[in-house]
Amino acid sequence: MSFKHYNKLYGEKEMNDKFRGRFAPSPSGEMHLGNAWTALLAWLQVRRGGGRMVLRIEDLDPDRSKPHYVERLLQDLHWLGLDWDEGPDIGGPYAPYCQGARRHMYDRALQVLKNSGLLYPCYCSRGELRQVAQAPHAGENTGRYPATCRRLTLREQELKRREGRKPSLRLVVPEVNVAFDDLCYGTFHQALAREVGDFIVRRADGVHAYQLAVVVDDAAMRISHVLRGADLLDSTPRQLLLYKLLQLPAPVFTHVPLFMGEDGQRLSKRHGDVSLGKLREKGARPETVVGYLAYKAGLLACWEPVTCAELIDDFDLGKIPRGNILVRAEELNLLYAKK
Repeated sequence: MSFKHYNKLYGEKEMNDKFRGRFAPSPSGEMHLGNAWTALLAWLQVRRGGGRMVLRIEDLDPDRSKPHYVERLLQDLHWLGLDWDEGPDIGGPYAPYCQGARRHMYDRALQVLKNSGLLYPCYCSRGELRQVAQAPHAGENTGRYPATCRRLTLREQELKRREGRKPSLRLVVPEVNVAFDDLCYGTFHQALAREVGDFIVRRADGVHAYQLAVVVDDAAMRISHVLRGADLLDSTPRQLLLYKLLQLPAPVFTHVPLFMGEDGQRLSKRHGDVSLGKLREKGARPETVVGYLAYKAGLLACWEPVTCAELIDDFDLGKIPRGNILVRAEELNLLYAKK
């Protein structure tokens, strides 16, 4: 893989061909067991590979991201026993490590796509998009954008602007089938134009889309391996298309199952005190929490206290379950009781 095109866009950087992974949380709430699960597995993958761990704060959305949550994230990760080699608190060769300070890089990427004729303004409101998705003819592709604004003439675009509509920017998606090999779920295919359609790369309020920012950042930081939740599995083809269009090297992907409550919903505060802050306040030990996460990952035969470092040598992606992870109420109670 070559970074020549990236260096041309963003300036020369010293090359680092080591195994590089990252954990990239959004500071929009307190860190909970589900976040800790992903953070631990990403950390173990990097440490088992002898690589460098990067912590990046994905604070793209100014309305949802709060500075005090960043401090809590750092405290929670340290409490668990996780560390990193580069990050917002210690710096590194690819700083800054907060997306809010990297917007100029995303603008450069947008300019590359614009110069290639791959972007167009979209004036559709959320309400209009919901109506399209609910229309009888929408069929099974209710999540696909029908390229409504791609067909607007310049005059029609001008009329939209006069109405006071601020456009988002969408990427023209070609008729391609994108496939990649996930280290947990195997080969994943997506007919991007048919299943997703043209997708947003910058919102109408000027905020850059996650799909664009994560591609630019992972390439900039020379990330070789990405481990994250399975909820992002079907967004990966969009990112792979952007890697290709921007001539950037893509990382190896691993998507891991999600933590779910007994009601079948993704784990959240509705299921009880699942935040790491609450666990600490109630007297839970970090070794107990790490042991629970490792047990759920198939890395331990039984639930017992263990440190993060003690799990490195026996870490194996093949042991991780492929289905979502059920978190039972009695297990949460035991997190406080086990000493």
